Amino acid sequence: MNLYSKHETRRRLLRGLPDSGTLSTLVGQWFQSAQGEAVLQAEIDVLKPVLEKLFGYHILQVGFSEEHSLIKDSPVGHKIMFAPSHRAGSKNAVADNEELPLLSDSIDVVVLHHALDFTQDSHRLLREVTRVLRPGGHMLILGFNPFSAWGVLKLFKRRINIPWRGRFIAKGRVADWLKLLDLHIDSVSYGLHFLPLKFSSLLRHAPRLEKLGNRLHSPLGGVYFIHCVKQVIPLTPIFPRWRALRARASVMPAAENIRAKIH
Repeated sequence: MNLYSKHETRRRLLRGLPDSGTLSTLVGQWFQSAQGEAVLQAEIDVLKPVLEKLFGYHILQVGFSEEHSLIKDSPVGHKIMFAPSHRAGSKNAVADNEELPLLSDSIDVVVLHHALDFTQDSHRLLREVTRVLRPGGHMLILGFNPFSAWGVLKLFKRRINIPWRGRFIAKGRVADWLKLLDLHIDSVSYGLHFLPLKFSSLLRHAPRLEKLGNRLHSPLGGVYFIHCVKQVIPLTPIFPRWRALRARASVMPAAENIRAKIH
């Protein structure tokens, strides 16, 4: 284990988060539960109308569950997802979300799937994904909303399970970070309008509650969805200031001078 890995492990222990591999397993298992499946479907439904309109060459999903893709139906051809650690059967390359092995300004669309909720350093992760996003590229952020029934329940839950182990960062705080990175917010919407309960009988009504919450544009959904664009710094052309040459009034053109002598 190198010095960076030791430091990262220590930070995770202080924040109560396990290592990336364990966290990935926990998040993946939760998305396979009845509650997690309802959450994932609601997030796909929120994301789909926007993704369908975004085109380009490369799209990147950053999160902690490589088995659950939100970008599989995107019209963008090359889809990229990294695994947080090596595991048998995984087809994805291993990479740290905060140190992506990608060129700067190379990705057309970036999707953050609760990546800010389960990272040690949200600022560092946001700077890193902004680095790889091309100017004019789109970033789509999904995060748990602390000002919702899900956020209230988190206060009473033991923070050893998913999703209550997440940070639940307020949308306003994320918006301030985006402004500092020259990311212009295009739109904000919400999902997870159903209560954060695990009863199958209640989860069957989740799609109906989602439609109602979306129709009312309720800001109390358990998940917020931020669509932002990396601003392009305009280049102001600088033209040389040539001084116009004025003809001297006392000088007669050569043709006129010859004509005067002939007469």
